[in-house]
Amino acid sequence: MKSEQIVIEPVRGWQVIDWRELRDYRDLFRFLVDRDIKVLYKQTVLGFGWAILRPVLSMVIFTIIFGNLAQVDSDGVPYAIFSYVALVPWLYFSTALSASALSLVNNTEMLTKIYFPRLVFPMTPVFSKLVDFAISFVIVFVLMAWFRIMPTARMIFLPLLVALMMLTAAGMGLWFAAMSVKYRDVKHAMPFLTQILMYAAPVVWSGTLIAERFGEIGRILFGLYPMVGVIEGFRSALLDTGPMPWDMILIGTFSAAVMFVTGLFYFRRMEATFADVA
Repeated sequence: MKSEQIVIEPVRGWQVIDWRELRDYRDLFRFLVDRDIKVLYKQTVLGFGWAILRPVLSMVIFTIIFGNLAQVDSDGVPYAIFSYVALVPWLYFSTALSASALSLVNNTEMLTKIYFPRLVFPMTPVFSKLVDFAISFVIVFVLMAWFRIMPTARMIFLPLLVALMMLTAAGMGLWFAAMSVKYRDVKHAMPFLTQILMYAAPVVWSGTLIAERFGEIGRILFGLYPMVGVIEGFRSALLDTGPMPWDMILIGTFSAAVMFVTGLFYFRRMEATFADVA
């Protein structure tokens, strides 16, 4: 009696996403997310306290340099909370993007030995980094109480902003993850790239400066960077710095959706070569 053999061959070219296969491997995805959360602060003294310490220390430094020395406009609210509210979504985005971009390179052994949907690797940090985001977000309410800032009804839109934040990290992460396997320069470029993206976003300065200097056209083009709408939306919802920037949020959502969809197809196209070049 002959034993049945199953041969798995890579499919080349442009391919659609096999959502059924991803569903079948959902247990693996949950395991990787859980592992990512546990390993990050394993054998550290502060543990998850780092999720608070990082944005708080950044807030202190930014407040001293940009708030006191440079006297950057903070839309009528104390600069400390002005910067911290922007740092919370930004740190999630930067850490999720970096981890997603290097997820394939950092898991070469699994990548070359067993078969499973490779898409689970870049998507894992997008969900695991939400734990840090949630922990650091709690300090927002502590600062709001300290500065006596009342929450607004626009807080109901925060889940929408969080979804846009995740979509942006996932879309860019897919592109860089697929490129990092073939081009190892991505690993060295990521710290520099995230630093550029931070100063390009209104983290330490107000997004209203763009409209003042470049007009509405400049503001709309600036909104193509999805994190602009996310950060300005967070400030509007939590600090009442102005009306919700729906135009920038909608433009950013379109841009993030394009990045995500094209990133999915590019990732699938390159997937067949991952094990060969890893």
